[in-house]
Amino acid sequence: MAGHTDNHVVIDAPLELVWEMTNDVPNWPDLFSEYASAEVLERDGDTVVFRLTMHPDEDGQVWSWVSKRTSFRETRTVRAERVETGPFEFMNIYWEYTEEPGGGVRMRWVQDFHMKPAAPVDDEQMTAHLNRNTKVQMDLIKQKVEAAAAAHAVTR
Repeated sequence: MAGHTDNHVVIDAPLELVWEMTNDVPNWPDLFSEYASAEVLERDGDTVVFRLTMHPDEDGQVWSWVSKRTSFRETRTVRAERVETGPFEFMNIYWEYTEEPGGGVRMRWVQDFHMKPAAPVDDEQMTAHLNRNTKVQMDLIKQKVEAAAAAHAVTR
């Protein structure tokens, strides 16, 4: 069995701004509330290898891992995978950006994963956690990108 999530948010901002802000990995700690740091380890064209470190959880545990992420500007998609998998057998993430007919950009995240047998949670529990947390993070990103779009519109 494997876990799967599929979530999206519509951001009222230009596609280029949404793309640039959400693909700027070094600035993810300013965009996401859960990351304490994002350190780029390697860059090769549109592929970046980076270490994410989260803020301590309620037990004081600090989670950190290395991921590899490749962005495809021409299709407005991103493929990512954990290189250091931690409690996961695997974790793959697909990002997709599409312009909405009425305006705005639909940003979609699809996560496919499987937890290791010794992990503190199983696939079903992780699916529920990711679905809850993804909504929180997407709403926060939406607010921040829309605020940046509004600020940019004022300075024009």
